[in-house]
Amino acid sequence: MFGDQKVCFSGVQPSGNLTIGNYLGAIRNFSEFSELYKTFYCVVDEHAITVRQNPAELRRRTYETLALYMACGLDPEKNTLYVQSMVHEHAELAWILNCYTMFGELSRMTQFKDKSTKHADNVNAGLFTYPVLMAADILLYQTDVVPVGIDQKQHVELCRDIATRVNQIYPDLFTIPEPIMPKSGKKIMSLVEPTKKMSKSDENTNAVVYILDDRDAIIRKFKRAVTDSGAEVRAAEDKPGVTNLMTVYSCFTGKSMEEIEREFAGKGYGDFKLAVGEVTADALAPVQKRFAELMADKAALEAQMKKGAEEASYYARRTLSKMQKKLGFVQIH
Repeated sequence: MFGDQKVCFSGVQPSGNLTIGNYLGAIRNFSEFSELYKTFYCVVDEHAITVRQNPAELRRRTYETLALYMACGLDPEKNTLYVQSMVHEHAELAWILNCYTMFGELSRMTQFKDKSTKHADNVNAGLFTYPVLMAADILLYQTDVVPVGIDQKQHVELCRDIATRVNQIYPDLFTIPEPIMPKSGKKIMSLVEPTKKMSKSDENTNAVVYILDDRDAIIRKFKRAVTDSGAEVRAAEDKPGVTNLMTVYSCFTGKSMEEIEREFAGKGYGDFKLAVGEVTADALAPVQKRFAELMADKAALEAQMKKGAEEASYYARRTLSKMQKKLGFVQIH
């Protein structure tokens, strides 16, 4: 589709305020990919509605997520930035792929099991077929690489299985995507329960550092972060709290775990937690400043949504049309 240039796709849900886990594990790395690939970055609002959303909040967060993409360094001239629901090909291909996805495969998805337990009053079909929509998101653009956190890797593997199955019937229809994971910050954990992933939907706000938290809040949350017995700043399996804070510090400073251990040798947890809070706040300050500027111009954000959707739809339509033709759908131009 793009000659020799490979394609990268990723998406972020506009549900809840984005955390430093979203930033370090995904968004911050996106701008690097735009130098290497043709990139599509999507605000996946259709995925968000598997859980009941407040419409006004969903709308606001859709604007905010797009603004955060740009505030984190994604240049709209180098990346296709758009909102999923504005490109109807996503939902159309998802329905077709549902017919090539096995019930058993979806039943084995870890996230479905987790979310079914968490939202027991709303175990809807969309929650079950969520990975098929994700597969459609990826396959529409003949994607080569998908930057993902460890928790989404299973979904990309299912996407590969679906694409392979379709290709066996209709050769060379889809590119088989590869998941790529960031070298550091794969998974940032909760500050209160460091054995659990940091989640934007966590009800305990002290467990989560949001990208838009002010400096005082960031430092206060890190000061209160759960650590482990002893007072040594050292990465170890039996020290999940300290290891998590070291991961955050490493991501923001570029220092290795060994360098961090040496830097804080002989110092207590108090000094270390303050240092983690300060480097985090310093790194997020320019992002927050740019975000405020972007949010102040709603018309410009809407113009970007329109431009991005038109560009994404142009490429998505080519794949969808090819699939529809293979299936025998009537196409009259």
